[in-house]
Amino acid sequence: MQTEMTTEEESKDAFFEQLAKLSEEMVAKHGKDFSMGALVLAARWIAENRIGQLKTN
Repeated sequence: MQTEMTTEEESKDAFFEQLAKLSEEMVAKHGKDFSMGALVLAARWIAENRIGQLKTN
């Protein structure tokens, strides 16, 4: 039985597609180590609520 995706599921699916494309581009240009590090760092910033905060020197 196949059910239709909800609006939220469609939105999440679209973000996963964007992440997959970005990841593939980063790997192609800079390799796996850089790409994994960048994604882990992004996850850390999200966990620490640092997304969107401007840093000033």
